[in-house]
This record gives sequence, structure tokens and C-alpha cells, in this order.
Amino acid sequence: MADLKAQFEAAVADSKNLTERPDNATLLKLYALYKQATLGDNGDAKPGFGDMVGRAKWDAWNGLKGTSNDDAMQKYIDLVGSLS
Repeated sequence: MADLKAQFEAAVADSKNLTERPDNATLLKLYALYKQATLGDNGDAKPGFGDMVGRAKWDAWNGLKGTSNDDAMQKYIDLVGSLS
């Protein structure tokens, strides 16, 4: 568990230094995996139609409901690794 957490924290740091900015779909996936890994299932209220970005983020995170923190961390690590 400590190794996974260390790898996750390293991947978070690496994600900020990517040579190329990922497309919006990949950024949403990174956001959702990060939130799921650090906070667990989405318990926030769904943003209204006027907040398109907030709604997209909420939908992406909510789509991971039920995913364990460890699984989300590993998927985040794998995704950042594929972008490097």
C-alpha cells in the first residue's frame, strides 16, 4: 500500500511536467481518477447546466463510483505512464 501511494504521488508530480498537454477527454479521466483515488465516491451535488466544465468533471468522477481507491490510483499511474 505504501508503495502504491508513493507511485501515485510520483505520477501526480509527473502529470504536471508532461511534454505535451493531453486532450480534454484524457484530462477529464486524470481528474476523475485523481478525485476517486483521493476522496472516494463522488458525494457532491451535480452542477447545473450553466456550468459545463463543472458538469463534465462531475460526470467523469461520478462514472467511477464504486472503484476502490487503490484501483483508481493504479489506473492513474498507468495513464500518466502512457502519456510520458
